[in-house]
Amino acid sequence: MRGLSTFWDFFLPRFCSSCKIKLTPDERIACNPCLRKIQHTSKERTDSEYARKFLDSDIISGFASLYLFEKDGVLQQIIHDLKYEGKFQIGLFLGGQIGSELKDILDRWELDFIAPVPLHHLKRAERGYNQSYYIAKGIRSRLNIPLQNHLLVRKRFTESQTNLTLIERAENIHNAFISRKKEIIGGKNILLVDDVITTGATVTECGRVLKDNGAANIFAVSAAIAD
Repeated sequence: MRGLSTFWDFFLPRFCSSCKIKLTPDERIACNPCLRKIQHTSKERTDSEYARKFLDSDIISGFASLYLFEKDGVLQQIIHDLKYEGKFQIGLFLGGQIGSELKDILDRWELDFIAPVPLHHLKRAERGYNQSYYIAKGIRSRLNIPLQNHLLVRKRFTESQTNLTLIERAENIHNAFISRKKEIIGGKNILLVDDVITTGATVTECGRVLKDNGAANIFAVSAAIAD
């Protein structure tokens, strides 16, 4: 396999998402020096984020995230390439890292399904895929848990959350989702997967819909958390 990777890298060289240098066969989405610049999320930070973003709603039963999202940092460029440059393999890599490094936490949640936060069909058509699906797929590759890609549908096209306040984000996303496969949701523990969680409004709304349709517990995980 290494020989095949070397062959393809000769004809179709891959470049680091951050510094743009040519990657070696052993490097996947970014060079090792750039990857080492990405800050992991501590348990204390994760606990603080859960208390701030999810505790009051009583919808999300547990939350974990792998990295801290820093403006103009390496991870921002990696996420940008995942979402806007067609590099869906980044999602598989990030999901695999989540599944490996957060496995103990995910195992404790006794999950029945993994479900990506859905995109509206217009945005999915424009982008070509849902980046959260590939992160979820990467998680599944490390865990023996079924991936359900259509438990939720985004029925309403929403304004970008980027420049909205906390209250505006919650209002913007309210009633944007409906559930599918209601017959398999009842009594299940479901893991919602997103790329970056900022206020938590989107996964909270997704969780509310799933719980309204009988889910037992909703957990959330992301590649990164942002302020």
